[in-house]
Amino acid sequence: MQARILGCILACCLVGWVQAAPDAAEVKGKIARKIWQNECSGTVRGLVSWNRGEAFPSLGIGHFIWFPTGVREKFEESFPPFVEFCRRRGARLPEWCYGPAPWKTREEFIRADVRGGLPDRMRQWLSSPAALQMQTDFIINRSLAALDRIRKQSRRPGEMAARYNAVAAAPNGMYALIDYVNFKGEGTNPSEQYRGPGWGLRQVLEEMRPASPGQPAAVEFAEAAKRVLQRRVDNSPPGRGEGRWLAGWKNRCDTYKKGL
Repeated sequence: MQARILGCILACCLVGWVQAAPDAAEVKGKIARKIWQNECSGTVRGLVSWNRGEAFPSLGIGHFIWFPTGVREKFEESFPPFVEFCRRRGARLPEWCYGPAPWKTREEFIRADVRGGLPDRMRQWLSSPAALQMQTDFIINRSLAALDRIRKQSRRPGEMAARYNAVAAAPNGMYALIDYVNFKGEGTNPSEQYRGPGWGLRQVLEEMRPASPGQPAAVEFAEAAKRVLQRRVDNSPPGRGEGRWLAGWKNRCDTYKKGL
């Protein structure tokens, strides 16, 4: 019961810090721009893409995964939950948002990706101020909701909340927590693991070594994330060739150490 109360207090504090502080809009804007830079190099074109070697396109500043019909992957699909988040907030969405991804293969997507084609129209909507605001709020809410699920799965729920809180005490730490969930997930999905260990937020919090709240905890979070991602690559199927991404992943984690 005590751990549950702590988690509720923590979630309320973090919601207030991100959404109700006097500089909330500025902080959220900086976090959104960093995530957009991380995922899409800050470009409008990057808002709709299909990476080589993947079976699905990625949309938005958070590269939300969207499965075509018949595709099932171990990675959590995130674009339909974003659409549902917008719908609950009363937003009017384009018709293309609903259902599975409109292309079955990357080749089909590339043929459609011409000036004025559907991918171009998607980018126009995703880069609009209203859509950018909804994407930012969705990513923030996703991180805040992750903590409760992590606590429920952990044998040390109070410790998980305390570590999350210690990282969140620094503005760049709050960015780290928000970005990492969007980047590599919560770590609560049993299908998102290789040879046992996962690589989400839960695993990073468990990997952290003792550190003081604020900047020291944000730095330790970044280092713990790099250790978790190294372990993911070490355990990944050789055919996936995940080692080619590791340097970029670690560089992204190093941004967690720097001020907004």
